[in-house]
Amino acid sequence: MTHPHNERPVNPMPPVVVALFLVMAGVELVFNLAERGLVGGRSAVGWRIEGWERFGFSDKVFEWMIATGEWPVEHVIRFVAYVFVHANFTHGIFAMVILLAMGKIVAEALGAWKFVVIYFGTSIVGALAYGVALDDPRILIGAYPPAYGLIGGFTYFMWAKLGALGAPQITAFRLIGMLLVVQFLFALLLGGDNSWVAELAGFAAGFAITVLLVPGGWSRFLDLVRRN
Repeated sequence: MTHPHNERPVNPMPPVVVALFLVMAGVELVFNLAERGLVGGRSAVGWRIEGWERFGFSDKVFEWMIATGEWPVEHVIRFVAYVFVHANFTHGIFAMVILLAMGKIVAEALGAWKFVVIYFGTSIVGALAYGVALDDPRILIGAYPPAYGLIGGFTYFMWAKLGALGAPQITAFRLIGMLLVVQFLFALLLGGDNSWVAELAGFAAGFAITVLLVPGGWSRFLDLVRRN
């Protein structure tokens, strides 16, 4: 039995979430220091742009792979590598905050390997949606599609909990609704791109994958739908 005085006031962050955060933060730190001229010399100023070009998801590259039937590793890896490069420090830090907040909930509820499936599964789905639905020459970068995927997983937990309690399940979608409104306002004020397509696809995929990974899976989901 654990003595109350020895209990931690806050549950520790799941190691898999910490590891992913450290990799992402490390990449951003290197880019930030390079831009300030603190590492790498003069040529390092362009490291971030080189990172976009090398690891960002490109619709042009995607269409070339489909047309030629060739799928080289250095291009296939873009489906997951793009989440580790960001436009700037602010762009990266918000994605990392969502990772820590939502990742803790999802990883604690489902476990490490299921968290990894959701995170990188939604990264791939987000990139595919961006490539299939659009013909955008701009490169997709940033961890927001899988971040929205984690929000999709969290939304399923809330939806299932509200359904079990007999409460209105539509309120489970309040968070994603608020985020989409905020994103729309930012796009109106500051201008935006089409990354919302990948993010919305990431959310939907996160919700769907979580349905399949939770105990009971699809049958539990159908049962909750029938009861409500």
